[in-house]
Amino acid sequence: MSEIVNRVAQSALVTFNLEDHYPKGERILLDIKDWLFEGFILREKEFRAAISSHNWEQYKDAYVALTCSTDAIIPGWAYMLIATELQPHAKKMLIGNLEQLETSLYQSIIEKLDLSEYKDKPVIIKGCSNKPVPPNAYLWITSKMQTVAKSVMYGEACSSVPLYKRR
Repeated sequence: MSEIVNRVAQSALVTFNLEDHYPKGERILLDIKDWLFEGFILREKEFRAAISSHNWEQYKDAYVALTCSTDAIIPGWAYMLIATELQPHAKKMLIGNLEQLETSLYQSIIEKLDLSEYKDKPVIIKGCSNKPVPPNAYLWITSKMQTVAKSVMYGEACSSVPLYKRR
């Protein structure tokens, strides 16, 4: 009988896992509707009072998505005013939902990644993650990876889908 050989372990394949780059920190959705009159009308004096009395320490080292869950029309300066209070505490903030926040975090991370260790290598971008990796992150890393890698695949070594191969 012939010996069983693990060809995956012997291959030059390198796995890139987006989950390894997941930024640590709490994600918080801050809904400003409670700072509006009847949840819909922004009255500047009351709005400023609500902001000045709010406990901003709770956002220390957190990622914050600012939103308004009602159909209120919020002027841009209102979010800017909140940003002045969040800035000393939050790691990052944006107007949107938690999925948009996660997408923004990954965009920043991928833009800064040094992929030189993957130069001229066959790379598998690992699928299936336990953390909320946004779909756009897979697009961005594929695009960036193909500028350095010999080939780019998606999935696992035992069942990958070829995406790109340098000619």
